[in-house]
Amino acid sequence: MDTPPKAIAGVSTFVDDRLGAGSFLKRNLRKMFPDHWSFLLGEIALYSFVILLLTGTFLTFWFRPTMGEVMYNGAYEPLKGVMMSEAYASALNISFDVRGGLLIRQIHHWAALLFIAGMVVHMLRVFFTGAYRKPRELNWLIGILLLSLALFEGLTGYSLPDDLLSGAGLRITQGVILSIPLIGTYIQFFLFGGEYPGEDIISRFFTLHILLIPGILLALITAHMILMWVQKHTQMPGKGRTERNVVGAPFYPAFMAKAGAYFLFTFGVLALLGTFAQINPIWLFGPYTPADISAGSQPDWYMGFLEGSLRLMPAWEINLFGTSGGTIPLSVLIPALLPLGLIMTGLALYPFLEQWVTGDRREHHIVDRPRNNPHRTSIGISAMTFYGVLWLLGANDEISANFHIGLYETTIFGRVAIFLGPAIAYFVTYRICLGLQRKDAEIVSHGVESGVIKRMPNGEYIEVHTPPADDILAHMRGKKEIPVIESAADREGIPPKGARSLIGRLRAKMSKAYGTDRVPLEEGHGEEHVAVGAGEHKEGH
Repeated sequence: MDTPPKAIAGVSTFVDDRLGAGSFLKRNLRKMFPDHWSFLLGEIALYSFVILLLTGTFLTFWFRPTMGEVMYNGAYEPLKGVMMSEAYASALNISFDVRGGLLIRQIHHWAALLFIAGMVVHMLRVFFTGAYRKPRELNWLIGILLLSLALFEGLTGYSLPDDLLSGAGLRITQGVILSIPLIGTYIQFFLFGGEYPGEDIISRFFTLHILLIPGILLALITAHMILMWVQKHTQMPGKGRTERNVVGAPFYPAFMAKAGAYFLFTFGVLALLGTFAQINPIWLFGPYTPADISAGSQPDWYMGFLEGSLRLMPAWEINLFGTSGGTIPLSVLIPALLPLGLIMTGLALYPFLEQWVTGDRREHHIVDRPRNNPHRTSIGISAMTFYGVLWLLGANDEISANFHIGLYETTIFGRVAIFLGPAIAYFVTYRICLGLQRKDAEIVSHGVESGVIKRMPNGEYIEVHTPPADDILAHMRGKKEIPVIESAADREGIPPKGARSLIGRLRAKMSKAYGTDRVPLEEGHGEEHVAVGAGEHKEGH
């Protein structure tokens, strides 16, 4: 590690002689990266974004983002002679007349789905392991902003072909905008350039989709990577790992080779999906006209939870000042703003709320195992359940039709499950986490089953337990107690200054509930034996 390889030294010398950056390259090309599969989940989103840029550039050469009406005369016979927008005609042209166009379009759509999926699983990994804690709060907020922008990027791209399916989604978007009190009509006129559907929405979405939002995404991703590089990567607890080091492989050549292979693997999967798994066959839907409707239409998966919230919400509205005033359609406004607001706002505030509850302001470079912070894990699973119910009920019509369940009963079930489901998920997850902690404590204290059966002089059969491997033991013993703020009264019965107010007492109770280590690890002593047989298990030395 003291002497860099010749390949690095040669490049560094060349660059240093001209730019004075040789020491920078020498230092950063040998930067250590931890070796754990979960740390590569974020790479999926990064590589998908690169593929999106490449395929999107190809598609812009032939796509015409205008709503001028033309008569289709392309290769797809069923639509010949049909009047449609130039945007839809050019999308058909890409699919049937441009060599390789359909494959690139399919890869682009699959990459968009994988891009958001990669960000979601990466975010879940960061949340459940507590990798958002100091000093990474800013990077966590950048990630939340990236996910929010990616949803809008997907919405704008979904609407560009101007087919019947995307037009139905655009109509829902327009309805949501109109439900916003006071400013809804102004936003709609600004976005659509007049009354719906107008003649400018495709060109405006095209500008947002290929220029503004990708530019912001690229800048934020760059900032995200730079912060990760400067702050160094988190790592799992294990043998030889501390808060002051990183155990792993250097960026060059180990991580570069791994990353290159992973990019090719991601691209290969997307190419196979684009080749063999048809997605968004716009020629089957036909051009969008406001008078046409469709049945069984579903948005892309990342918008499914908003669709579900619209379908579950009762038909509530507020009429201001009787019939002469305005109407606030709560049945649209609440589903459009509340679920997304709860999820994104909760994610953004959680690192600071946890820091406030626990009083923990230390730097953390070793992450937690999800089981070792049961409340955080339970909160995360509850949020996933909330999201999952909304996502599932976004297809309540398909569920009713295919499983022969009444649509009304399906909707009622969803309205109950949206409240009851997260509560059950919290309780079950919490108990599972405690059970897993007890299992870890048992392994640390008594060892693991060896498979060796011994017969004692009294005729009893026992199984010998042996200490776990050093790396496994170090991984389990990496558990750290969750801090709890001081709230006990002094000898004169006076509580600390911070616990005297109502908010202070609430904080103290929350901290005690959140941070109490209910299953401490215990060290074992000597060789352990467990009795085997039909009766009750016994332990002894």
